[in-house]
Amino acid sequence: MTEQATQDRRIAISKIYIKDFSFESPRGPEVFTSGEWSPKTNLNLRSAHAVAPGDMHEVVLTITVEAKQEDKTLFLIELHQAGLFQINGYTDQDFDAIIGSFCPGTLFPYARESIANIVSKGGFPEFVLQPINFDVLYAESRKQAAAQQAPGGNNGGEGSLN
Repeated sequence: MTEQATQDRRIAISKIYIKDFSFESPRGPEVFTSGEWSPKTNLNLRSAHAVAPGDMHEVVLTITVEAKQEDKTLFLIELHQAGLFQINGYTDQDFDAIIGSFCPGTLFPYARESIANIVSKGGFPEFVLQPINFDVLYAESRKQAAAQQAPGGNNGGEGSLN
């Protein structure tokens, strides 16, 4: 890559915003008076990308969290944390990695804060999502995609973060 091409590479965050946010506590107020608090949580992550007007790219990180105790849902959260990014001067491979790893990693702290806040406002004990290595998730999703495209691979699967 030439020096000029390297200098023309750019990633800029234009806007970070909540696109959709849902919180449900179907067992309230019973959940607050039922004794011991020992929920099991299930976390699901997805990432999507779309070209936006003005040479921008929208990346949406969707996080679903379900907390259950004895097969009863305590709370259910779905958050679509979005960002508008200007990404210029990268190869297709680098661009895919930026969209699949860098952008979701940039959005995650905002999503984590929103989720912790809504759980607290819902009357539940503190809930903090642990850090996530989006580089590893992206690499795994690429490896799965390559395996599915290989002869004899399973072409009917879904990717979770791409």
